[in-house]
Amino acid sequence: MEINWIIMGIVAVLLIALIVFMIKKNQKEKKKLTELLNNDFKKADEDEPDFDNVSER
Repeated sequence: MEINWIIMGIVAVLLIALIVFMIKKNQKEKKKLTELLNNDFKKADEDEPDFDNVSER
């Protein structure tokens, strides 16, 4: 049984290309998720008083 090096080389190149593609896509999704989570909060209105920190008299 002889090993067909050409087919094994093609499969190896395709596997490496698939791994690189998945890593790049994952990094892109990670960046989008990080931006979403960093910007996904309600900013406090400056007009409203903060009743939690008012000392009792």
